[in-house]
Amino acid sequence: MTLIRPSRRHALALAPLSWLSSSPLAAWAQAAAPAASTPTKAAAATPVRPIFVLNSLDATISQIDPAMMKEVRRIPTGKEPHHLYLTPDEKSLIVANAAGNTLTFIDPATGDHQRVLGDIVDPYHLRFSPDMKWFVTAANRLNHVDLYHWLPADAARPLKLVKRIEAPRTPSHLSIDSRSTVVYASLQDSDELLAIDLATQAPRWKIKVGKLPADIYLTPDDKTLLVGLTGDRVVEVYDVSGAAPKLVKRLPTGEGAHAFRSMGDRKHVFVSNRVANTISQIDHTTLTVVAELPGPGGPDDMELLANGRTLLLASRWARKLSFVDLATRKVVHQIDVGRSPHGVWTLDHASRL
Repeated sequence: MTLIRPSRRHALALAPLSWLSSSPLAAWAQAAAPAASTPTKAAAATPVRPIFVLNSLDATISQIDPAMMKEVRRIPTGKEPHHLYLTPDEKSLIVANAAGNTLTFIDPATGDHQRVLGDIVDPYHLRFSPDMKWFVTAANRLNHVDLYHWLPADAARPLKLVKRIEAPRTPSHLSIDSRSTVVYASLQDSDELLAIDLATQAPRWKIKVGKLPADIYLTPDDKTLLVGLTGDRVVEVYDVSGAAPKLVKRLPTGEGAHAFRSMGDRKHVFVSNRVANTISQIDHTTLTVVAELPGPGGPDDMELLANGRTLLLASRWARKLSFVDLATRKVVHQIDVGRSPHGVWTLDHASRL
């Protein structure tokens, strides 16, 4: 991935630590923590579910305890873990190790290592189709998109390669429609967007877009595709409901528009602006920016906690996991993690629609 350094003129300002006693994050952390030692049955019934952050340059995962609000261990992976995804049975979290050509499986509830699956070529980004029949990876270094069939999870090898599709240059991020019929892929270094038909395993179309397209977000109705342009300061919006895509709008957000995370209300989506050090909240029903949040340290991937009010973001250049309170629009906490933190995920997340 092309790396763009954040502007030095954006200073990091943290809220005072008095937020800990009253913020929604404190309430969420308290709810996530085990109950008091008596009665023991109540304590056992309330497990702490960790937050995971992928440290791309360290080949590790930082496991964060949300009750203690600190990193409790580092889990080794293959080289360059960038993105992660839950298996259909929800028993494993798959970490894609791009330069290691492997997938690491961990327990999403405990962080315990399960197994490593080898011979997966350059898995930079990954997605399951909503019907859970397809597993798709983007080979960022090697310029192809791989389509796999997902076999029973307990199989010795649960993935079977069906088709490798050339995707020059530098396929970056993937999205799949709700009917599991089409895969969209951004091609970062050729400034293009590619659509692949899952039924035929063949390209449907390919179009030119703006500079350095990165993450893409398909609205829940499958009609509108948002493309973050890391080489610009806009999100491009395309109507993909017809046979050919149509550019609808170039929506200004901030320099280095990069990664998306839905707000879970089927109306809003966040985009991280990596160079501007901001997060824009977009109303995708009106195609307007309705709020701006701080995004310190080169914001990249994001996660929204189940409380719907706390946004987690990987501060890529600062080596931190940052917590943003949506009500106050302030950074309320940061936790040190490894080098070049990228993917962030927890079981205790809000809806992704």
